[in-house]
Amino acid sequence: MDNLYSLDLIQPSEYPFVGNEAFNLSQLLQRDYPVVPGFVVSAKALWEFIAILGESEPLLADLPSSYLYVDVDNPRQLQQVAQQIRHKIQGATLASVLASTLSEIAETTLAPATIFHPSLSMTSPGSGIEEDTGKTEVGRLEQPQIFSTLPDKILESYICPRQPSMELCLKQVWAELFRARSLFYWQRHSIGLQQLNLAVLIQPMWDAIASGTLQINQAEGYIQATWGLGTAWAKGEVVPDYYQIEIETGIVLASRLGRKTRAYGLCLEADSLSLTQNTVQAYLLSEEQQKQYTLKDKYLQQLINISQRLVADISPSFSLEWTLWQTSENSEPELQITKFSPQTGQKWDASQLRLEPSHHASKLAYYVGSTTSYGKLFTSLQVGSLPNVPKASSDSIGSNSSEYTVNPSMTPMLVRGLPAAPGRVTATAHVISGEGKNVSAILSGRILVAQSVSPDWLPGLKHVAAIITEQGGITSHAGIIARELGIPCVVGAAGITQIIETGESLLVDGGQGEVYRLGTKQGFPVEKLHGSGLREREAKVNFQASNFQNTFPIATQLLVNLSQPDSLEKIVGLPVDGVGLLRSELMMLEILNNLHPSQWHRQGHERELVERLAQLIVEFTVTLAPRPVFYRSTDWRSHEFPSLSGDHLVTEAEVNPMLGLRGTRRYLSDPASFDLELAALQEVYAYGCRNLRLILPFVRTVEEFTFCRRRVEQVGLTDNPDFQLWIMAEVPSVLFLLPDYVKAGVQGISIGTNDLTQLLLGADREQRQLETLVAGCHPVVKQAIQQLIEMAKEAGIPCSICGQATVQDPELIDLLVQWGITSISVDVKDVEATYQAITRAEQRLLLEAARNKSKGLGVKGQGENI
Repeated sequence: MDNLYSLDLIQPSEYPFVGNEAFNLSQLLQRDYPVVPGFVVSAKALWEFIAILGESEPLLADLPSSYLYVDVDNPRQLQQVAQQIRHKIQGATLASVLASTLSEIAETTLAPATIFHPSLSMTSPGSGIEEDTGKTEVGRLEQPQIFSTLPDKILESYICPRQPSMELCLKQVWAELFRARSLFYWQRHSIGLQQLNLAVLIQPMWDAIASGTLQINQAEGYIQATWGLGTAWAKGEVVPDYYQIEIETGIVLASRLGRKTRAYGLCLEADSLSLTQNTVQAYLLSEEQQKQYTLKDKYLQQLINISQRLVADISPSFSLEWTLWQTSENSEPELQITKFSPQTGQKWDASQLRLEPSHHASKLAYYVGSTTSYGKLFTSLQVGSLPNVPKASSDSIGSNSSEYTVNPSMTPMLVRGLPAAPGRVTATAHVISGEGKNVSAILSGRILVAQSVSPDWLPGLKHVAAIITEQGGITSHAGIIARELGIPCVVGAAGITQIIETGESLLVDGGQGEVYRLGTKQGFPVEKLHGSGLREREAKVNFQASNFQNTFPIATQLLVNLSQPDSLEKIVGLPVDGVGLLRSELMMLEILNNLHPSQWHRQGHERELVERLAQLIVEFTVTLAPRPVFYRSTDWRSHEFPSLSGDHLVTEAEVNPMLGLRGTRRYLSDPASFDLELAALQEVYAYGCRNLRLILPFVRTVEEFTFCRRRVEQVGLTDNPDFQLWIMAEVPSVLFLLPDYVKAGVQGISIGTNDLTQLLLGADREQRQLETLVAGCHPVVKQAIQQLIEMAKEAGIPCSICGQATVQDPELIDLLVQWGITSISVDVKDVEATYQAITRAEQRLLLEAARNKSKGLGVKGQGENI
């Protein structure tokens, strides 16, 4: 069959037809690397399928040669077109030759399952795949390729559990090209559909004994391993075992036993299993397995040998994923490479490949104190694939720890602060001190070191590797921004701008609140660079979308806090019921051009700003639809946005801006700016987005709310039946005025624990010396939260909660569920842990109710503590 390629026979000229992932694996397989043989359905097969289907389906008639003229800014049209195309593809019949070929593959494979991987390549604009037939040379691979810029998981793989599903699996992968999110991406990046060549790699699949990654960066390598399929470490549910190796000698410089309590395996027993159901299931590991390293020395040595061969054959830097599984054909488990990625920019060139591998003598030796610097940045692995590295145990690192040496001129080697955003990164410092705050001058991949961070720095912080500040607490803006961007952050590191100099090499441990100065020291204690249970990450990553699965549905809604459209990629696959807090100020910064909204109004550019803001909000509402998106209107605080010029309300520095002209009080003084936001929200509804809600911030009085409600009514938002108007419950007066707010038209409340805590306890959340008061959840704050939930229930309105309280005090979730909270909104990184905590809390509550019922007792009152 012309459109089917055997993985072990693919030639360099055939790259455009088989795509990046399949081509990389085929080149390894042909050089006798352990890769599972398979087949590739050519990219031509998809367009031939579309062409035939287009003869009877007008929507698909010119698809192979057009950009598919769809208005991606019209969410309703975009979703309708995407759904229609996918439905037509999935319901169509494959060509008989291809269908019979898939059937033959299914009949001859002995594996219990088959996995279908999308494998993409891209032709240059104006050229199609047919033009490359028989003419493509190796130089063709030097053209820009879409796989280097694609958001992770934009195209999904599918596991096929049995033969009848083979055709459906293939069509499901093809249909991935036409998802609404995919069409939006192609058009936004001016990529014509005819440029995209989507092949499908088909490989047999067995239940995994173990899996993990191997990352090589020049002379050093890093291996991580866990039991079962890679699902557990991709979801962050386990801390994988970790090894640092020296490539030239094959020596294991350090090893760390992970924390592994569960694993995932194939779920193929149910007869009714379909592709839309989960084909993997979790299982608990025995206590013995939890205490064991996943990799036996035999397989660890095999990975080291593979890494040495690849360095000699192909590239000094690369990443791969591996799986250890027991096939039916062999008595011993086999280690196989399941994915391979050369260093970014590295291209295969058959004329330059060194075909004779260079074998280095290897000997397993466990020691630390090597002069090889630790912590080279991971350049290819995704965040979800990177290791959580626990502290070293005495039996895993050797006994020569007394040989560490430290250069006295580098002291203090360790600077401690507060952990504000988890993760660990090694990079070069960029220090901003004094008045010079040119954030735009920070090079990509640097660690920002500053006295403090204000929200208007956000656009310049999107490319930094980590943030360290002298001032602020966990709920300061440095922490909030870092958690949103997914980068490590340490706050409250006293004197850090005086200790660190620009150009120094640092290791930032955001989970432990520690900053290590690396410099050029010799023999730095490797194990001291590893905090407990932390996620290693690189300075520049593509966030890996989660494949989170949970067999226990929850009744409490789980929402997420967002402000950046880029963060939408991070919630793909996460169990979120919507956006509970869309932070408007941070979201708007990049469209304001350093001008305050009031300045746009005075210059007569209101309409342009309204359209810009509406387009931003639409990205969230379309992605989440039909799930709700709660837009919190702007809460400008004068000290946080000094770069925005034209704010006529700020004539001099406020003595206490946290209690100054902010929230809805500002709207009374500057209604025009508030009206701009409302006009943008109405524009979003005009696009057809019905899932948008509005939350008013920092409402002090009922009169303030009434003023805002009238403006909302005037612009016509309340004419939309799905629209809801909420308030943030963060000023203590709401504890006494909530019934009056409800009478005035409040339809829901969201408890903002950060401001509520600081106002109840008189503790500025930006000051480190008061961190002990605002950390966790003070009993007074818990009482206030309980009162608000009960008052909301009595008034018949929903009650949500956001802020860091539920993260700092996980036991609070038990109480929130018992009290009857409607929804909980957290940062992206906390979604999965919060889901599990809600699951446990709801199950405990149900269990207690069942026990009380069996004893003839009533359920505990909602206001009582469990």
